[in-house]
Amino acid sequence: MSTIKKLTTPLTDQQVKDLKAGDQVSISGVIYTARDAAHKLLTESIKKGEELPVDFKNQIIYYAGPTPAKPGKVIGSCGPTTSGRMDAYSPTMMEQGLKGMIGKGPRSKEVVESMIANNVVYFAAIGGAAALIADSVKEAEVVAFDELGPEAIRRLVVEDYPCIVAIDSEGNNLYELGVQQYKVVD
Repeated sequence: MSTIKKLTTPLTDQQVKDLKAGDQVSISGVIYTARDAAHKLLTESIKKGEELPVDFKNQIIYYAGPTPAKPGKVIGSCGPTTSGRMDAYSPTMMEQGLKGMIGKGPRSKEVVESMIANNVVYFAAIGGAAALIADSVKEAEVVAFDELGPEAIRRLVVEDYPCIVAIDSEGNNLYELGVQQYKVVD
């Protein structure tokens, strides 16, 4: 049985370098949610030279649009969004100091190259576990773009948020390595 690596945010360069594709991790601390609408606004602000509403240096962005919280809960369902929707914006965000991204599905060649250049890790959220993920959220507040509703940027305080390193900072890609492992050769 593999060991679950415990991470606390903000991430350090060394933490990122120590993570390898396939590692199971448990994240505690602050992470931010942002989907494509928020990413578009963020990159437009960067192009205009405007200050961002959040300092993403050494932070993690979770590609999610949580549903409203039910009574007595901090947040509603909080499952991952397909990461490829953010690929056009991700290199720009990594240049701002972002150290981690959480989502589902593979990433483009350009994103992986930017991850290697900027020492960034990509985590895969556990698919179908939106309720489990929501249970790891201890605090949630909208910090930017409230007008975007579920796609607003939220600051989440998480405890033992479960995920897997899908692509490490060296470009090792679980989506490719996993297929190779089970490929049948005639």
